[in-house]
Amino acid sequence: MAVFGIEGDGFVYDGKPFRIISGAMHYFRIVPEHWEDRLRKLRACGFNTVETYIAWNVHEPREGEFRFGGPADVERFVRLAGSLGLRVILRPSPYICAEWEFGGLPAWLLADSDMRLRCSHPPYLAKVKAYYDELLPRLKPLLCTSGGPVIALQIENEYGSYGNDHNYLNFLKNELEDGGMDVPLFTSDGSEDYMLQGGTLPGVLTTLNFGSKPEQAFARLREYRPDGPLVCMEYWNGWFDHWGDDHHVRGFADVVDVLDRILATGASVNFYMFHGGTNFGFYNGANHIEHYEPTVTSYDYNALLSESGDATDKYWAIREVIGRYAELPEDPPAPSAKRGYGAVRMTERVSLFDSFDVLGTAVRAVVPETMERLGQDYGFIWYETELSGPQSGCEIMLQDVHDRATVYVDGAYRGVAERWGSDSVVADIPAAGAKLGILVENMGRINYGSKLRDPKGITEGVKAGARLYNQFLFGWTIRCLPLDDLSGLRFGPLPDGVAAGGCAEDPIDHAANGVGAKDPIDHAANGSREEEPAFYRGTFEAEEAADTFLKLGGWTKGVAFVNGFNLGRYWDKGPQRTLYVPGPLLREGMNEIVVFELHGTDEPVVTLQDMPELG
Repeated sequence: MAVFGIEGDGFVYDGKPFRIISGAMHYFRIVPEHWEDRLRKLRACGFNTVETYIAWNVHEPREGEFRFGGPADVERFVRLAGSLGLRVILRPSPYICAEWEFGGLPAWLLADSDMRLRCSHPPYLAKVKAYYDELLPRLKPLLCTSGGPVIALQIENEYGSYGNDHNYLNFLKNELEDGGMDVPLFTSDGSEDYMLQGGTLPGVLTTLNFGSKPEQAFARLREYRPDGPLVCMEYWNGWFDHWGDDHHVRGFADVVDVLDRILATGASVNFYMFHGGTNFGFYNGANHIEHYEPTVTSYDYNALLSESGDATDKYWAIREVIGRYAELPEDPPAPSAKRGYGAVRMTERVSLFDSFDVLGTAVRAVVPETMERLGQDYGFIWYETELSGPQSGCEIMLQDVHDRATVYVDGAYRGVAERWGSDSVVADIPAAGAKLGILVENMGRINYGSKLRDPKGITEGVKAGARLYNQFLFGWTIRCLPLDDLSGLRFGPLPDGVAAGGCAEDPIDHAANGVGAKDPIDHAANGSREEEPAFYRGTFEAEEAADTFLKLGGWTKGVAFVNGFNLGRYWDKGPQRTLYVPGPLLREGMNEIVVFELHGTDEPVVTLQDMPELG
């Protein structure tokens, strides 16, 4: 049992001065088998504390169904950190941002169209309380006051950037205190006036988030808090990537300079991130400033440790700076083994259209319902209805589609509608009419800002007709396709010499077509391959299981699975070109790769290589 507290302008741990030198890593972005390696590398860099968010949607994926095992075993992660001599900062606020899906909020909150988020709306508070009633008893034994390593907890995350409901902040504070959280509580916000006014509470430690100009940030804090410790709770030493943008890199010289200035003031610091990890599965978030921008699968963040856990030049530069202010422990563990397993040809295929019955049950609705209204959280959703004919040049308009839809008429691909681009496609409808099918991909709920409320699917409706005169379509068949269980797929052989789109190979010149630009390639117009979404399966032998990187050169867009584990999304517009495959996901002997491709590929081959390509 120990006491961590505030004395004057600093911290004390069991009565002795203590400066927090912390690094962020998220247990839910790292396979559990690698937790110890990453924590040991953090300690070896001179850090005395690890910080992690707690993601509500990881622990309560369905309302009232809680998960705290395997990759969600936050208790094990915290105890492991403590066993290595590290202190722990937890950020269990309902909302975490973190470029994580919906900022950590569970998707099922949006099933209630009247739900209001991150405020003192009673139905929202009731959901938070039910979650805390399960979570906080698990955290109590982990606190330093109970003999554990946890020294502080966050009340809410950058709340001043979102709202000013102090009743809400006080509710969270009271819940934590009533739940026995008897360690210092804190808020974290940017240094703008409105942020500090809206996001802080009297008598609660105020911390700042910034990436530069520490002197200005701390001076602003002193205007609001003349006394107490100076803490940069998020020192942004890298950044994240959106699909279609460049890969972000921040050189270590600038990062070192700012860190030295932070430490010279006597302040405490938490690196965001020390190790970013990966947005496995469908857990990437999205931003919406000028338009919707989904985050890529990698959360490398250009941090001190790479996505696969290797020390970077930034790691060694930061270690040298920390050594000027604190004693450095042992050298870090060696990099993990990397291996390239070579090219893997997909030998089996099954169409999505032939797999509906094993992936999702059909429901009928008058209007296109959202995923959340149908109890779905992530993945894809299929909408189907009838179009009357004849209609020449019929415009099919998807009103507020979230996020990207591929449109089919009588099973034939007719184009893509996207919330950040064109929302309609055009088709000729014969006199007998036609079947309209729309496959919508949830590309990640918005995780930050005023547009946080982000239901998925077709959120308003579908209209069809002449460009200036069209009508809403009613009477729909809908299938939820979360892709969380592919075991029922019935694959058939993929003939040699047949491209994965289903037609004879006719490779596209991607350079000539401008892959990497924001506009998708119209493969149907190109005439090189069919636009039918399908699953492809291949196998490979591994003499030993090691970290590797899956490259899908020539594929267009989709999701990849290894031994049933969802690695995440790929997209030929980049910047990310490979998906990280942690070694613990592989088996010695036979391994399976399944690729769900939306548009087709030049050749049904993927490559497992020993290095990443992030842009």
